[in-house]
Amino acid sequence: MPEPAEVTTVACVGAGVIGGGWAAHFLARGYRVRAWDPAPGAAERLGRLVEAAWPALTELGLADGASRDNLTVLPTLAEAVDGAGFVQESAPEDLAVKRALLADIAEVTPADVVIASSTSGYGMSEMQTEAASPERLVVGHPFNPPYLIPLVEVAGGTRTETWAVEWASEFYRRVGKSVITMDHELPGFIANRLQEALWREALHMVANGEATVEQIDTAITDGPGLRWPVHGPCLTFHLAGGEGGMAHMLDHFGPSLKAPWTRLEAPELTQRLRDDMVAGCDSAAGDRSIADLVAERDRAIIAVQRAVEASRGRRGE
Repeated sequence: MPEPAEVTTVACVGAGVIGGGWAAHFLARGYRVRAWDPAPGAAERLGRLVEAAWPALTELGLADGASRDNLTVLPTLAEAVDGAGFVQESAPEDLAVKRALLADIAEVTPADVVIASSTSGYGMSEMQTEAASPERLVVGHPFNPPYLIPLVEVAGGTRTETWAVEWASEFYRRVGKSVITMDHELPGFIANRLQEALWREALHMVANGEATVEQIDTAITDGPGLRWPVHGPCLTFHLAGGEGGMAHMLDHFGPSLKAPWTRLEAPELTQRLRDDMVAGCDSAAGDRSIADLVAERDRAIIAVQRAVEASRGRRGE
């Protein structure tokens, strides 16, 4: 089995938004990337995605030897995984597709190569059922865009062996990721569950006419979102307790947990709610295209990351 430090080539199976983002990230870290996606026009879309991501990755700093020329799109799955020391699968979120594809990848990949799935909600126990060698299958759940957002959540399934989870976690750290190695399988993992709770409440407020899309986004970007790059929700509420910390906060505000402030059950996605969300986003975007918004987002994320890193550096002085 290759050590994480010995890997020089990564296979990206699936080259959509997530798979393409992974490919861009691995390329920027100096790896050779072999990609495969059966969808028509996938190679051209992948090229455009990598090209769009490259300015942000260049600004962040490329590893020695990093080059877009290290990307090769292959016509078959077997050719894509040939010679790869790690496989990142990023197929559509369809359980039957995931099961079959992971089994196919395992069949054409040496038994000592770890295979990770970018699934955003399925547990590996659900997905590894058809694979002949399920012990080296793990979840490697990124956040969009994978080339900028550092978090990746790693989890095994009931048939995954511990060494595979440990290997994947170490490999992701080597490629610059912030890794949460989960002790247990959890539907939706950690970050998605938190994100989903916020999203459901936003949909309820729009559906009930209580807030607009723009108001909801402003409430986060100009409110708690400014605190979250530094402290997560737990430490944020710890500070809300003043000198008494979390203990005082819970004692003081605990009763409000019973107040009907949030509705975690998802609202019915009616045609009207769908149309209101689409219209609200179109209004909020104004004359900015998707490409404009992506570039704006990437610049902002880099600025936030650098500001947080600078703050941490000063704290350590």
